[in-house]
Amino acid sequence: MRMMKNMIQNMTETSDEEEEELDDDEELFISKDKKMSWSSIPYETHGKAQAENIIRMTPGPTRFAISRVQDIKSAFELFIPESIQKILIDMTNMEGRRVFKDNWKMIDKTDLDAYLGLLLLAGVYRSNNEATASLWDAETGRSIFRATMSLQTFHVMSRVIRFDNRETRVARRAADKLAPIRELWEKWVDRLSCMYNPGPDVTVDERLLPYRGRCPFKQYIPSKPAKYGIKIWAACDASSSYAWNMQIYTGKPAGGVAEKGQGKRVVLEMTEGLRGHHGGDRAEKQTRASCRFDRDQEQSRPHLQVCLH
Repeated sequence: MRMMKNMIQNMTETSDEEEEELDDDEELFISKDKKMSWSSIPYETHGKAQAENIIRMTPGPTRFAISRVQDIKSAFELFIPESIQKILIDMTNMEGRRVFKDNWKMIDKTDLDAYLGLLLLAGVYRSNNEATASLWDAETGRSIFRATMSLQTFHVMSRVIRFDNRETRVARRAADKLAPIRELWEKWVDRLSCMYNPGPDVTVDERLLPYRGRCPFKQYIPSKPAKYGIKIWAACDASSSYAWNMQIYTGKPAGGVAEKGQGKRVVLEMTEGLRGHHGGDRAEKQTRASCRFDRDQEQSRPHLQVCLH
C-alpha cells in the first residue's frame, strides 16, 4: 500500500511539473485598455461541441463549382461568367466607338478571352514592370504574345477597355468613388463565396495593392513595401489562402471625418455570411484590432476568436 501511495505521489508531482512547464511556455497579450488578455496557447475544450460550432460543410470547392468544372477554361469562366463578360464587351465597344468612331472594330468574346489571357500570362511571367514592347519583341520576347494579337491591338484594347457606362458615371461617382467598376466588382466578389467553403479558421486582414497612378482612394501606408496603392480588405481561408470575400477601401467621403471603429465594421461585414455558411466556428485575424466589440459579436457570431499580429 505504501509503495502504491508513493507511485501516485510521484505521478502527481511529475504531472504538476509538466503543467508548470506548459504554463511557462504560455505567452499573454494584453489589450490597449488593459481589460482583456489573449493566450498564445489555445484553450482545451471538453464535452460535446455546441450545435452552432459544428462545421456542416466540407472545406474546399463547393458542389456548385465541382459540378461545373471540366477543364481549365470552364474553371476560369466560373469566376468570369457570361454576365461579367457581357459588361466588359458592351462597355468596351461603347468606348471604342466613342474614341475611334467608324474605325472601331467591334470586339467579341474571343477577343476578350485573348486579352485577359495575355494579362494573366504576363502575371505568371512576373512581367508587371516589363515594357509591353519587350514582351512582344521578336528576339527577346515571348512568341505566345505575338501569336495571340499584335502589340498595337493590345494597346488599343488597353486604351478603351471599360467596366461601366461613361455617360452616366459622373452622377454615380458623386456618391460612390468606386462607381467606374462597382457593378463588375460586386458581381465578381459574389462569385467567390459560391466556389469555395472555408475551413474553421478565417483571417480578415488588409492588403495594399501597389499602384501609383491616378485614383481618388489611393492610400499611402509607409509601413508597406510599396507604400502607395489600393487598400483591400480580404477574408481568406487560413489553410488555403482562398479569398472568400473582399472589400475595397475607398477612404473617407469628401469633407467627411475619419471613420471610427473601422476594424469592428470590417470584421463584422466581411464575415456576415459565415454564420449560416458553415456553422460559425472560425477565427478572424484583424490588424490593429481590439476585442472591445465582443458584446456585439456574441449576438451575431456564435464562436469568434480575434487574433492579433
